[in-house]
Amino acid sequence: MAKQKIVVKATMENDQKSRKAKKIAVSVSGVESATFVSDKEQIVVTGEGIDPVKLAKKLRKGVGYSELVSVGPVEEKKPVATAAPVAQPQT
Repeated sequence: MAKQKIVVKATMENDQKSRKAKKIAVSVSGVESATFVSDKEQIVVTGEGIDPVKLAKKLRKGVGYSELVSVGPVEEKKPVATAAPVAQPQT
């Protein structure tokens, strides 16, 4: 199964609610990481085999309002290969 990225908007009025939301998000099976986008009150969750509906329901039950913003695959950053200078044989 491929990694997926889920963005959930939740009410986080204070630090206590944001800590509780992160704790709930990490407790869902399959979650590898959870980060906050504080200015938009969003939690970005990444992992494999995460049920987005289950995640939203748990957040609703724990901290109040929550809504799924987006669900999609994780864009993996591929390292850019730099061309090494090729040595020319001297004649």
